[in-house]
Amino acid sequence: MSVERILKRKGRKVFTVSQAAPVPDAVDRMKREKVGALVVSDDGREIQGIISERDILHAVASHGAGLMEMSVRDIMTKRVEACHLEDSLKQIMSVMTNRRFRHMPVTDDDGLCGMVSIGDVVVQRLEDAELETNVAREALILSR
Repeated sequence: MSVERILKRKGRKVFTVSQAAPVPDAVDRMKREKVGALVVSDDGREIQGIISERDILHAVASHGAGLMEMSVRDIMTKRVEACHLEDSLKQIMSVMTNRRFRHMPVTDDDGLCGMVSIGDVVVQRLEDAELETNVAREALILSR
């Protein structure tokens, strides 16, 4: 099973924010869109970073109220691990678990094309396991 399968189910909409955007704008956008992370991209295709709830929490602990005067570029994670449409769910689940992050941008030949969360991966894996169980159960019934 590949990342592309998740995107076919959930869609390819990616919420982005500019590096120059004030942190309060990014927080507001995350709240409005009900997402835990935004891809930092000035053009919507090239990934400059990612800003997540964790980045914001760490910045609050480090900068306090001063965070409200900072821009996204000041607190974003610059080293972003992205995956590709053809990557397997097992592969990206392993990377996300080992590197301890929950959101991964998806790229194709043209750049940014989606976003998956660890929740998306878990849901897909559970659906796949349920399908396999049902197929095995039906095969057992038919073999009797």
